[in-house]
Amino acid sequence: MRLTTACHSLKLPLTFEGDLLSADMLTCIRSDWSRHVNTQDYSGDWTSIALYSLSGNADDTRTEGGAFLPTPLLESCPYILKILSELKCDKEAVRLLRLAPGSIIHEHRDRGLCYERGAFRLHIPLQTSEDVDFVVDNQRMNMRAGECWYANFDLPHSVKNRGELPRVHLVIDCVRNEWSDQLFAEAGYDFECERKVLAPDEATVLAMIAELERINTDTSKVIIADLKKQING
Repeated sequence: MRLTTACHSLKLPLTFEGDLLSADMLTCIRSDWSRHVNTQDYSGDWTSIALYSLSGNADDTRTEGGAFLPTPLLESCPYILKILSELKCDKEAVRLLRLAPGSIIHEHRDRGLCYERGAFRLHIPLQTSEDVDFVVDNQRMNMRAGECWYANFDLPHSVKNRGELPRVHLVIDCVRNEWSDQLFAEAGYDFECERKVLAPDEATVLAMIAELERINTDTSKVIIADLKKQING
């Protein structure tokens, strides 16, 4: 059976101080939060506020489209600012996401948002409970406040808040680099599995070989030899 992912989810070797995270969260709660833009993906109340955004405004919670800028709200969150400085990779959207009690994020996929494709999303719970069901590809993630988690969000995932308090996460979109590779290696990420996931399937390789044989140049012969190594292990 062909592998589809190198990693379902991963607790990273980073832990943050709950009291300091809570202080920054309370600062953010006093600001105006925006309803999540993907209204078809949830029932109830799912809101967000940006610390890095495309426009530099805290109410701009888009996650794609260009260069991301720190928002004025970030300067009021000194501990989160410190956390971001410790992540030695490029950051894109950085948001707080709040899911109200009784609310549900329906199962959906964020296409291409997985480590093997060069982009990854981190979740740091600021306020959560055992009554939050965070499920990725039918597996429940037990994330606790102050921990740092990666998940492959290209897989089907959903969240249900059965608790009495809002679930609040700091969500950081990052770009993969050598520093993050080292961090993921420390957490047990399977890079050999990733290599197999990213390798083209045998039928595709054979079709490529046939086309290169038709071209029949010295360069195509070198490429053919490399492709044959792939399918022969």
